[in-house]
Amino acid sequence: MQPGDLPAVLEVLRRSLGETAVLQRTPELWNWKHELNPFGRSLVLLAWLDGKVAGVRALMRWDLITPAGETLRCLRAVDTATDPDFKRRGIFSTLTRAAVEQATTDCYDMIFNTPNQASGPGYLKMGWTEVGRIGVMARPLLRTGVEVGDEALPDPEDFFAAPVAPAGSPLEDRHPLGLRTPRTADYSKWRFAGHPNARYREVATDSGVAIVRPNVRSGRKELVISELAGEKPASAVRRVSRIARARYIAAWFSPGTPERRAAVAGGVLPVPGMKALTLVANPLRELPVDVTAIDTWDLSLGDLELL
Repeated sequence: MQPGDLPAVLEVLRRSLGETAVLQRTPELWNWKHELNPFGRSLVLLAWLDGKVAGVRALMRWDLITPAGETLRCLRAVDTATDPDFKRRGIFSTLTRAAVEQATTDCYDMIFNTPNQASGPGYLKMGWTEVGRIGVMARPLLRTGVEVGDEALPDPEDFFAAPVAPAGSPLEDRHPLGLRTPRTADYSKWRFAGHPNARYREVATDSGVAIVRPNVRSGRKELVISELAGEKPASAVRRVSRIARARYIAAWFSPGTPERRAAVAGGVLPVPGMKALTLVANPLRELPVDVTAIDTWDLSLGDLELL
C-alpha cells in the first residue's frame, strides 16, 4: 500500500465491512491504528483488479511479553476486506498467504487475531489454530433511563453520575501470567486517549483504576471495562457500579488473573455459555510457549477491542 491508496482502501472497507457510530472508516481512525501504533507501522497489502483496489490485508504490529520476560514480535490480522464486486476470486487467501510469507521473511514470531464468523473458517484452512473462545463477563444494573440509537456516538457525560477523567494516564503494569501486551506509557496514551471516536474514561479510587468505554448496544447503554490496574482494582469496579448510568457493565479478563478476581469481587461475573470472540493464532517459528492454548494468554478487553 502507498499513501495515495488510502481513499480507495477506506471505500473497500466501508463497502465490505460497513460502519458504526464509533467505527467510522475515516483517515483519522486508519492513521491511529496503522501509522501511530507504538509497536510500529502496519504491514498492508492490496489486491488490484481492473485498475481498482479489490482487496485489503492489514496486519498491525503488536508485541507480547512472556512470563519469562521474552518479547514476541507479532502481527495482528485486522481490516481484511474484499470489495463486493470482486468476491469469490481467491483474493482473501492470496493476500493472506502473501502476508504470511512477508511476515516470515521479516522474522516475526506469530500472527494472531479474532476473526468474525465469515472469515474464521478461511484462516483455519490456511493453517491458523483456534486458540479458544473469549467469553463475556457482565453485571446488570437494572437502571432505567432514556435509551439511544446505535447510530449515535455515545456521550460519556450521559453514562456517569459523577465526574470522571479522560483515560490515557500511564497504567501500573504487573508481571505477565501469560502472553501479555506490555502496558507502557506510550501504549496507554495511544490506546485510550488517542482513539478518534471511542471516548475512554478513567474511574479511580485511592487503590485502583478502571478504564471504561461508554457504548450503546441494541439501544441499551453499556459500560465496557477495558482495563483494571492498581493495588485493589476491585474498588474501582465497585465505584463503576455505583456511578454508572447504564443498563449493565461488560468485561473480560483471562481466568486466573488478578483483574478477573477483581471483576468478580465487584459483581461482574462470567455469563455461562456466552462467547463474544474466537482467538486464533499462526506461530511462524518454534516459540518458548504454547501460543495455541488459551490458558497461556493473559488478556483483557483492552487487548481485544480495537474498534
